Amino acid sequence: MKEFKIGINDAGQHLHRFIKKAVPKLPNSLAEKYLRLGRFKIGGKSAKRDYLLSIGEIVQMYVNDEYFENKPQNLAYAKIKAPNLDIVYEDDNILLLNKPAGLLCHSDSSNNPNTLISGIHAYLHETGQWFPNEENSFRPALCNRLDRNTSGIVIAAKNAHSLRKINEKLRLREIDKHYLAVVHGTPDPPSRRLEGNLVKESKINQAFMNRENHANGKSALLEFNTIVSVGELSLLDCLLITGRPHQIRVQLADIGHPLLGDRKYGDKAQQMRYPEKYQALCSYKLVFSFKSDAGILQYLDKCTFEISDIPFVEKYF
Repeated sequence: MKEFKIGINDAGQHLHRFIKKAVPKLPNSLAEKYLRLGRFKIGGKSAKRDYLLSIGEIVQMYVNDEYFENKPQNLAYAKIKAPNLDIVYEDDNILLLNKPAGLLCHSDSSNNPNTLISGIHAYLHETGQWFPNEENSFRPALCNRLDRNTSGIVIAAKNAHSLRKINEKLRLREIDKHYLAVVHGTPDPPSRRLEGNLVKESKINQAFMNRENHANGKSALLEFNTIVSVGELSLLDCLLITGRPHQIRVQLADIGHPLLGDRKYGDKAQQMRYPEKYQALCSYKLVFSFKSDAGILQYLDKCTFEISDIPFVEKYF
């Protein structure tokens, strides 16, 4: 048997979710069986899977020791001695960071430790804002993510309450995400609303627009406005309303205006005329416009955060 004292980052979640995070080696099927058998107790009494945890409670887990031994830890952050983060904004609850193109948000199959989240963990640990050995179930986490070759603002939550609230606001579309994009050609009309059915093919990591009701398709919606056109290139301000994989890249290519530097969805001959390593796409502005209570993050309502130093904009416009 092992006991866990519920801390501030554990509270407010259901017991079954806490178990999954606190004892990751325990198979889900076995955890569900043990829940039915009453092997998880709070205050000495068997607790239901959806029991909502409160600060200070003691969770007793009558589980074999083998599931507690060698608890897997992602120690990638420990390999980063000098985290180099471009911080747009920071307070006690969140971090807004300007992710450069070419940097992964999370590790991929190569297990490269040089990711944005590892840098965040290293920074918070180094500055005394996060003590992993004192946490049962929480690690600072990204609330949104960008493609490896897309730059711009990413939101990170320092505590569990902020993570839940930001994720809720993103789901309710109460945080507007604006992107700057350089495309080939001049859109006509210059402002437009794009809506369609986007299908992601995971095996080839590629998405496409489907005119029919594809079983795996998801609604994709964005609006764009042409800021300026110079020669055969145009600079667009895109408001991303739904957040689908590769959405902006796919939808703009679908109407004949692929992103500059996008070799996956653009015309190869067209792209070869410009020596761009990454697609010209940057999440440059976030607008917090809450329509419902945001708890400890209510102070962010009506706040706008923006980055202005964007290399591809300065280069071409």
